[in-house]
Amino acid sequence: MKEVEREILLSFWKVHILHHANQEPIIGQWVIRELRRHGYAVSPGTLYPLLARMERRGWLAGAVDPGGGLRARREYTLTDAGREILALLKDQVAEMYREVVLGEEEHHEH
Repeated sequence: MKEVEREILLSFWKVHILHHANQEPIIGQWVIRELRRHGYAVSPGTLYPLLARMERRGWLAGAVDPGGGLRARREYTLTDAGREILALLKDQVAEMYREVVLGEEEHHEH
């Protein structure tokens, strides 16, 4: 069950990350604190590979402060592709909220 729970939570975390990166550049430690504020216990060992995957997919652009030395923090900003994904997710989250939380069924003809 833990693996199923984690898989679902990863999706929620990605939505949070894209949302916040759309507002301003983010760094990993801030994201960990922000997700914990929402009740998600995320370790650096989970978050940093997730950020790296999102960067490889082209949703985030990461940049390291060149003068920061070996432990320089990496700042992530949302890319155009990330903005497109975020817009899609917002629509899907809104629809899911209406159906799952509010109980408004959309009737589709097949």
